[in-house]
This record gives sequence, C-alpha cells and structure tokens, in this order.
Amino acid sequence: MAAVNGVGISWPSKLTQGQRPKLVFSPSPRRCTPSSSTIKMTASVDEKKKTFILQKSEEAFSKAKELMPGGVNSPVRAFKSVGGQPIIIDSVKGSRMRDIDGNEYIDYVGSWGPAIIGHADDEVLAALAETMKKGTSFGAPCLLENTLAEMVISAVPSIEMVRFVNSGTEACMGVLRLARAFTGRPKIIKFEGCYHGHADPFLVKAGSGVATLGLPDSPGVPKAATSDTLTAPYNDISAVESLFEEHKGEVAAIILEPVVGNAGFIQPNLDFLAAIRKITKENDALLIFDEVMTGFRLAYGGAQEYFGITPDLTTLGKIIGGGLPVGAYGGRRDIMEMVAPAGPMYQAGTLSGNPLAMTAGIHTLKRLQGPGTYEYLDKITGELTQGILDAGKKTGHAMCGGYIRGMFGFFFAEGPVNNFSDAKKSDTEKFGRFYRGMLEEGVYFAPSQFEAGFTSLAHTSEDIQKTVAAAEKVLKQI
Repeated sequence: MAAVNGVGISWPSKLTQGQRPKLVFSPSPRRCTPSSSTIKMTASVDEKKKTFILQKSEEAFSKAKELMPGGVNSPVRAFKSVGGQPIIIDSVKGSRMRDIDGNEYIDYVGSWGPAIIGHADDEVLAALAETMKKGTSFGAPCLLENTLAEMVISAVPSIEMVRFVNSGTEACMGVLRLARAFTGRPKIIKFEGCYHGHADPFLVKAGSGVATLGLPDSPGVPKAATSDTLTAPYNDISAVESLFEEHKGEVAAIILEPVVGNAGFIQPNLDFLAAIRKITKENDALLIFDEVMTGFRLAYGGAQEYFGITPDLTTLGKIIGGGLPVGAYGGRRDIMEMVAPAGPMYQAGTLSGNPLAMTAGIHTLKRLQGPGTYEYLDKITGELTQGILDAGKKTGHAMCGGYIRGMFGFFFAEGPVNNFSDAKKSDTEKFGRFYRGMLEEGVYFAPSQFEAGFTSLAHTSEDIQKTVAAAEKVLKQI
C-alpha cells in the first residue's frame, strides 16, 4: 500500500491507463517482533537530554579533510547542504547508531537502505563469522553465489538470470552496456533527478549528491560520454514520446528509478510506469528498472512486484548484500546470455560474488520472507510520515510527503512534488535547520532534502513516537 500525504492508496496489481487508486485507511497489521538487541536511547524529548557535544567528531573530521577530498568518501556525508558538523559514527545496532562522542540516534538512513532488518543483526553477524572462517575472498566461484542467485531470481519478476557485481554504480554500468549490446542502438533515456551511479553516461541532470551539492554536470565527463544520454522530466509521458519520435530507431533503453529516492522521495503517477512499459515495447527498446533502493524494500519482489509492471532488466544493490558492498543486474534470459563468457559483452570483477556479501544477502532475504514483514514496515513508516506532516501542519510549516512500505520522504514545500523541478522548489535552508535540530534531539535523517529515508524491522513504535515528538519540538523552534 502506498501513501500520499498519509492517505493509504491500494494499488491494483496491474496498472492500466486512467485507472484510479482505491483510497483506504490502513488497518493495523500484525506486528513483527523488533530486534531484541535494540540499544536504549539515553536521551529523548521526554527525558532529561544529555548534552549534545561533537568535539571528537570535529577533531576527526578536521583531520579527515587533510587525508580525503572534503574529508569523506562520498559527498553527501560532508553535510554541505545542511550545514554544521558531520558526525563520525562509531557503532550501529538495531535502529540506533552511536557517534564517537557517545551521542545516540534513531537512524532513518540505514546505511542508505541496506539495513532493512536492522543494523548488525545477530543472525547475519553469526553467519558472517562462520563464513569468515573459510576465507574472506576467493576470486573464484563459490556455492553461496548459486544460493543468492536462486533467491533473487525466484523473488524478482523480471529476473531469469543474474550477474553479481560490487556496487549499484557498477550494476548500472553493466546493464547500460548490455542494453546497447542487445539492441545495437546507442541512446538511452533517463529522468531528471534520477541517480544511477557516478558513471559518465549517467551524470546528466543526476540526483543524489549531484543535486545535494548543486553541482552542474560533472567536470571530467567528456561530451562524447553523454552525447547519447537523453533526459526527460519524471512523470512526463509526453516528453518521453517526443524523445522517441525525435530519435526513431536509436533508443536502446529507458532507465529509471520506479520510485525516485535520489531527488527526495517521489512516487510515479498512477499510469506513468504502465505508459513507459507500453512505449518501450512499441519502439523495440528495453525498459530498465534501477531497483538499487526499491529492490526488496517496497515488496519482496521490489517495485515491479508492487506496481505490477515487469521491466526487461533490473539493477539491484544494498539489501541483497545485507550491508556489505554488492550490486547485481539481471533480466530476461535471452538478454543476459549476451554477457561474457556466455556471450560477447564483456564485464568482470575480482570481488564479484564475494562470499561475505553473498552470506549477508542470503540471511537478510531469509528474514524478509517472514510473515508480516512488509505490513509492519508499512505501518511504522506510515505512522512516522503522517506524524511528521501533522507536526508540520500544527506548527505552521508548508510540508508534503509520502511513503511506500519501508521508504519515505518529505519536502518543505506545499507540493505536490512530481519531479525534480518540483523538488527543487522546496525550502532547503529550512530543511537544514530542521535537520540540525533533529540531530540534537537524537534523530538521524539523510543529510539532504534530496534523499529518501528508510525504516527497518528494528524500528519500534516507541522510536516513531520519539521521532514525531522531536519533530514537533524542532518545528516549533525553526
């Protein structure tokens, strides 16, 4: 069940042109048992709050800036768009994270999505310990690859064969090359604000850190690398139709996030995905869903199961590695058999299929198969999102947002937000003030207005209540 401004939307299993959703109020589903190892928070709005000090983080970050560009290994972590001092994390467990100064936070980033069953899950850690006894890297086939591949293929509707890689960026690089090899065509269509990793062809009107930092298309990317990348506004069917008309017989594929998570949380309009599927079939082009974020998060079979739209190819990451570096691309067998050594399209990786990543992914997916998993995620994420939006309304702030299962987002804007252009109208300065206030209250959101948030099975109703109370307190102050 999706939600727009807190109202549940029951999507049909198959979207058809012009079909409308059924509006319902979500019942309270049977609750999954949260992780028993969740750390108790030492400070909340209801308790005497511990002094918020970041002295050790300040010292560590100052040193880091001498060692690494900007002091980080991924740009959004530097807090450029929210201001203030980045926090340096020491440990995570369940729904909580602790920094090196001893501050604790309820975490809604979850390592940017992988921690769907909670951080440092005891069962996953135990399985990793056993696997490590056999070694950390083989650079050769291992039986664990078969096991995880079978699980992915059985879960994701579009995937008949899969290739494991080491990151979402690598998966998107591979799938782009494959689409061009299979169709013999050069051009791709992507959507403004959708982020598919930092490979050259995708750094055109990209989201994520590019949007967060307000960067233009990146220096160092030659024109030749992006000359075949076409862009359209998300949720705009007519723009896509015009691109196909203008570039007849040249478009290899459309790639998109079926739910945008890298320009903030943006849902597809009801008929958008179905129309995209129809257009690609009519033009003998491939449809690629980038489900690095949405895979196994919106449903066990990903966004394509949730919306009832089956693409030709899919990229995955994050959850299928259970917190370890991983990525994958897969799809129809006839397409995937183009990949070397079965076919002529070359792609390789020394650490692909790493036994530790395979183990963590296997045990994470096993946990997601439990009864009530996605109903519980839907319940707590709905309570969180609606609670924050209600707090915004109560305190006089223009806010909009929504959620689907374990993924959510909100904007400081009247809304609605249907694309990246709409998202950019939000009050990012106010978001920065809100963000810093929530950090002091022990709540950790993604440090950018243009990133989605994530919940996990380890989050409890108490976590949600504390977060909503903190949000109301902070919103009264900004």
